[in-house]
Amino acid sequence: MTCSVNSATSCTLFVLLLCIGFANSYNYANNGGGFNGNGNKQRTVTYKYDRMGEVNKECASLLQSAEELKPDDSRLYTIKEELSFSNGDWWQPGLLNGSGRTAAPLMPFNIDGYTFINPLNLVSFWVTDVDPNHHSKKSIPVSGFLQIGTAIANILPQKPDDGTPRFDMWPGNSQLSIRFQGVYTELGGERVMCLLGSAVLPSRGPHSNDPWPWVKENGDNNHPVLAPDDRILLELRYPKALTLRTREIFGRIKSLNRESDLKYFDEVLVSSSLGSANYKFASDDLVSKACDSMSDELEIIDDVYKGVDFCGVLARLSRQEQFTVLPNFNCNGTDEFCRKLGPFVSSKEIDFTNGGFKNVKLVFHDLRCENTTSSKTRVSSVFRAVPPSEQIYSATQRTGLNGMTLSAEGAWYPKAGRLCMVACSPYDNICHTRISMYVPLLFSIKQRSVFSGTLSSIDPTVRSYSPLAFEKPPGLNEQWSSGAHYEYSKIEATTSLLEKYEPSKIRSAVKKSFLKFPKLENTEENLPYSVSVLSKDLTLLMTAVPDQLRRSWINIQLQIQILTIGPFFGRYSNQKGYSNQKGGISFNPTPLLNVSAQINLVGIDAYNYSSISVEGIYNPLFGKMYLIGCVALAEKGLDCKVEVVISYPPTTDRWLVDPTAKVSVISQREKDDPLYFSPIKIHTAPVLYRNQWEDILSRRAVEGILCIATQSLAIGCISTQLFYVRGTIVNVPYVSLVMLGVQAISYGLLLITGAEDLFGKKAKTGFENLQKGQPFHVIDYMVKLLVLIAFLSTMRLCQKVWKSRVRMLTRSPLEPDRVPNDEKVLFATSIIHILGYILAFIVHYKTTRYDPHQRESFEDFNEYSRPVSAWEAELAEYVGLMQDFFLLPQVIGNLLWMIQVKPLRKMYYIGLTLVRIFPHVYDFVKSPFPSNPYNYSNDYEFLDLRTDFYSKFGDIAIPIFSVILAVIVYVQQRWNYEELRGKLVVRQAKLLPLGSRVYERLPSSLSFEAELASGVNGDSTLPRDSD
Repeated sequence: MTCSVNSATSCTLFVLLLCIGFANSYNYANNGGGFNGNGNKQRTVTYKYDRMGEVNKECASLLQSAEELKPDDSRLYTIKEELSFSNGDWWQPGLLNGSGRTAAPLMPFNIDGYTFINPLNLVSFWVTDVDPNHHSKKSIPVSGFLQIGTAIANILPQKPDDGTPRFDMWPGNSQLSIRFQGVYTELGGERVMCLLGSAVLPSRGPHSNDPWPWVKENGDNNHPVLAPDDRILLELRYPKALTLRTREIFGRIKSLNRESDLKYFDEVLVSSSLGSANYKFASDDLVSKACDSMSDELEIIDDVYKGVDFCGVLARLSRQEQFTVLPNFNCNGTDEFCRKLGPFVSSKEIDFTNGGFKNVKLVFHDLRCENTTSSKTRVSSVFRAVPPSEQIYSATQRTGLNGMTLSAEGAWYPKAGRLCMVACSPYDNICHTRISMYVPLLFSIKQRSVFSGTLSSIDPTVRSYSPLAFEKPPGLNEQWSSGAHYEYSKIEATTSLLEKYEPSKIRSAVKKSFLKFPKLENTEENLPYSVSVLSKDLTLLMTAVPDQLRRSWINIQLQIQILTIGPFFGRYSNQKGYSNQKGGISFNPTPLLNVSAQINLVGIDAYNYSSISVEGIYNPLFGKMYLIGCVALAEKGLDCKVEVVISYPPTTDRWLVDPTAKVSVISQREKDDPLYFSPIKIHTAPVLYRNQWEDILSRRAVEGILCIATQSLAIGCISTQLFYVRGTIVNVPYVSLVMLGVQAISYGLLLITGAEDLFGKKAKTGFENLQKGQPFHVIDYMVKLLVLIAFLSTMRLCQKVWKSRVRMLTRSPLEPDRVPNDEKVLFATSIIHILGYILAFIVHYKTTRYDPHQRESFEDFNEYSRPVSAWEAELAEYVGLMQDFFLLPQVIGNLLWMIQVKPLRKMYYIGLTLVRIFPHVYDFVKSPFPSNPYNYSNDYEFLDLRTDFYSKFGDIAIPIFSVILAVIVYVQQRWNYEELRGKLVVRQAKLLPLGSRVYERLPSSLSFEAELASGVNGDSTLPRDSD
């Protein structure tokens, strides 16, 4: 491509855009991934035992009473596996006992901003090396690595590769790593390690009340001053056998420095559980004593699981799962007695629930089973109570034993369908708790637990707490036990509800004719699979907002979990025993299906009705579910006078209807009833069904084709203007450069933000994968190519207008004011758009409560995520609005220049107006869910669903204003300025000022064109515009 001097401006801008696009592509390609890890080689650690003299001195008392080790003992070769532990607990008694002396904490922790959360003190230890070749009769040299930290929510990381001592601190986390060497020995019934450590401790200041003043200083949290310390003693004691009473690993970390030394810290105690050893069931007497008194109760339980594979069922139900603690509202006793969390040592956070135990959970871990006979299976586990502020995942990974844990052992009795266990508290090592658990098989609107249990005192005469009940609600992918069945009891009441909300005959006919909703496929030979598929479609897990707060930032996490459809249980239904129940679901083309579900509204504590058990009828013809619900209301019991209606969006014609689901919850009680509540009405985000990815792809393809068509039309309109200005050169100077600049900037921004698609890494893939989604890439390439052509054509128009004005100025050098100038046009247009942007942004901020400084991630054409501020997103969208009003500068220029010519061809400004109107028309007729017509990228790059900027009102108002601008341009060009001035009269007052001779029309277009071609004042060297 060659560039003349006169076209240097357009060529320079074009090359600049290419460079920016290439730079963006290069930056994405080099930062988009491809690196696996940090690229560093794993370090080889050499273990040295150069401090054994110090170890023997500090551990002398322990070694003197140690037993001699047997050389053939296999335990010596399993030390690394059996004696390592992770995520145990640690604490410093010196900081808690209020002894009155100055406390010396181990490490700093910045709790600013996290005062509402109790941090976790976690410790992990790994035996890194065992040296049996240099052992003595009583000890073996060992090396270890310890990580100890305080964190808000995170657990400790996995074992590091290098084992380097270090201290790290970042907001909400402090972590100290210590390297140890020492000896392993055995003493009585324990296995003991005594080790000396090397660490880098955070340096203390001289003031005991504030030993780490740099913690509160800005910028120093991540760069603490460290001091080396090798005077640290670690002693760990392990039980030789893992039993009910001997499960705990206990240890202490002690500073060997003097108390006056700034490196000194109070003793640290450590607790964990022995997890790798084989469990020994040795508490049959305790189990019998606890469970024999329940023999009468065991015989009367019915509709429970009684299989022999209870351990498999329990492992599936308890694997990183949480159990809900039920309220203690039926307790008879004092407040202190009823508020107590069973046998657990309660905390202030739990006491604050006043016996309701809201959001208090139980978790099981370290489950062990031993099948003895067909009538009995031994079971062992650890129970942990989890306060509301602690995350469930961290609770399941913790191994420390404290007052919030119970060590349990018992037996499963298949004949009775009950697991009975005796539990001991590590807090006092007393086994006074009985745990009874079973797996229900009968479900109803009042019974939704897949697992139930109770903790109670073995001796009722000395009980110190009320029995504590817990259960596990069904999960999303629940694997239901064989033999489970559901009993419907609200179908008759739901039938009247169906009649109450049945749509009119006209609406029914329309829906039946044009819309399809989720339904059972008519495949009788594979009915369970069809039920599972329908259950997936009807299950909703998404964000919702209340209807009355549609523009609010308040979001609700809506969970609608389908439990049963007819006699079949929910998703992934593979149950046996239903072959004789197929008649329970009719294969009539318009069946009404019995359904049961669980509805949870998470994040809206203002509603007492946040968890509702429902059952009723689903009508697949209209996509509506009519349900009766029951809600547990604390001491008031169940409120089953609740009606729920769920409206699902159709699976077809989604472009023309609202794709959101709507849920309404209404009380059937009178307004003066204490249990009455105001109606709850919410709507969700767009619902995506299982087979609608094809719909999305087809929609993207159609929108891509429409984009190609509109861009092609725009290029055609620009081309007609190019031919027009070639034939009527006298009109060219009166084309507004600001108008052309607005269009060029819009095209240029689109090229810059998506230039990597056209010139970057995706182009090199070629067309070898068209069958794997590459046709969409081809569409994107074509769109970018057309945008580039439109940009170059617009720049060509700018060049022609600029050159015509230069020649006009050369013709009249002493009268520069006679040449049209865009300075005032640019100023007026800028003022209008700046005020418009500020007004629009203020309106959005007020209506959406949106933080203008908030940064969110938006995806570009290549699905790279980058942070974009709110004002940047609004500005990017406003650029599209400026392009919609591209005729505004021309209207202003025509008024200022008092034109008597026709600078724009009708095909140009009318055609481009239609091109800009089309996205709004399309957005108006398709799905009413908010979208952004100014961005044709995948999923709309700058779309924010909380804004109302591109609402239906905008889709109507913006095209109307664009048409008004086009009409004004037509009127200005149809009648000259003097004619308009004569027509625009109000009460004999003319609206337009008297015309000026500054922009008077040139005498003859023919002579003007001749002068432009031949030069001025005899200068024949001036080149003619080559078209």
